[in-house]
Amino acid sequence: MTKRLYRSTTDRKIAGICAGIAEYFGIDPVIIRVVAVLLLLPGGLPGLLPYIILWIIVPPRPKGTSLSSSDQ
Repeated sequence: MTKRLYRSTTDRKIAGICAGIAEYFGIDPVIIRVVAVLLLLPGGLPGLLPYIILWIIVPPRPKGTSLSSSDQ
């Protein structure tokens, strides 16, 4: 199976982008969220624009699928 990037539907705070990226790379979502907040500090645009674009482009994880060891 190929590894796919999805928005998280279970560990979401706003849109599930950070949790989805963390699931894809197999790391803690808090790390991705801290990086996203740091990108928002210098005026918002470096973090906000990519987040909104990913929110539009990345599909949510389909129901009935879960993150399994074969996805990692």
